[in-house]
Amino acid sequence: MEISFLGSAMEVGRAAIAVRTNQAQILLDYGVMLNHIPGFPMHIPPKKVDAIVMTHSHLDHSGAIPVFHIRNGKPVYGTKLAFELANLLIRDFIKLSGYYLPFEYLELKTMLRYGRNLNYRQNIRIGDISFQLIDSGHIPGAAQVLLEAEGKRLLYTSDYNAVRTRLLNEADQDYGDLDVVIIESTYADENHTERGILEKRFVEEVTEVVESGGTVLVPAFSVGRAQEIACILSAYHFEYSVYLDGMAREASTILMNHVTFIRDPRLFLDAMHRIDWIEGWRDRRTASKKPGVIIAPAGMLKGGPAAFYIQTVGKKSRNAVFLVGYQIPGTPGRELIERGVCVIDGKVRKVKAKVEFFDFSSHSGAKELKETVKNLKGSPKVYVVHGAEGNCPLFARWIKEEVGLEAKAPKIGETFKI
Repeated sequence: MEISFLGSAMEVGRAAIAVRTNQAQILLDYGVMLNHIPGFPMHIPPKKVDAIVMTHSHLDHSGAIPVFHIRNGKPVYGTKLAFELANLLIRDFIKLSGYYLPFEYLELKTMLRYGRNLNYRQNIRIGDISFQLIDSGHIPGAAQVLLEAEGKRLLYTSDYNAVRTRLLNEADQDYGDLDVVIIESTYADENHTERGILEKRFVEEVTEVVESGGTVLVPAFSVGRAQEIACILSAYHFEYSVYLDGMAREASTILMNHVTFIRDPRLFLDAMHRIDWIEGWRDRRTASKKPGVIIAPAGMLKGGPAAFYIQTVGKKSRNAVFLVGYQIPGTPGRELIERGVCVIDGKVRKVKAKVEFFDFSSHSGAKELKETVKNLKGSPKVYVVHGAEGNCPLFARWIKEEVGLEAKAPKIGETFKI
């Protein structure tokens, strides 16, 4: 078995790993790097690929898969929910970045036509490779990959969360004996706040602002984070107005048709029925001036309705902007956290509203990553990917020194024989 790292090595983004045997070659993800001009993984000729496994809908894992459907189709495997959410996210990606992309809506449509829906733990065979998807706890419908070929067992964690949230169960970590592990390292250098403590502080601070007559803007990722925030407010019996806007509405509608992927379907559906769904500009203007909570993308304030709401909410000190997801350096959200400024009425201005960051991550933190490695069965070789700012070599070094397993932080283009 040969493993080639085509992307996501020493970086976060454009996940793409090729697994080749004597009889078959499959791709584990094929995503993009979300810069001003999208970045792609290393090229691999479509005729040499037998199938693609899409672990989840986030664009850094799914966004370049339509490339394989320009001339002919290739089977793509994932959960039914992952395909529906990928359709939503890739359509938006084409709309915003189409000028830079080698594919259009037609190729996305072909990709979806070649989609093969899998349940968790359902075994599939491609040549002499067999694999199954298992719950990753990252976002709804997301998966890890357990793969067997030529007498070797491989685990690809993709993005995973070993901590239970209000929306999702923790990752399934019943892996059995392994020979190879490809693990993420997004937060290899950072622990997350315990979820219960974080939820309580978030609800208390939201309540304090709203009871003082203020509006809380929660810029949130459309898939997963927006719904989790709604579930938290519902679980704590938050009795004031909560509004949902932008692509988070379409994502929520999709999730309402796939509640088997949700940890507590009743809580989720209650939350969805209790909130006010923004229908147009009149609703937006009303919501931005009333005490309550507005959940709206984009999560990093880079466009979307949140960029409109901050024009109003950001001007008054009684209001608040609570960021609930990672903010990439250079994004408006990161600028807001670090410098307290945002573009308001066309100019970079100081935001008068209270600004806070709540670490509602959908990735495992350093503690969970280390526990995962310590609990691995067998003596697998570990390849560390999906980490920025030195996290891949940092985590690989820790694995070698503290656990005694062979570990590497591969570079893009490197191939390893197992």
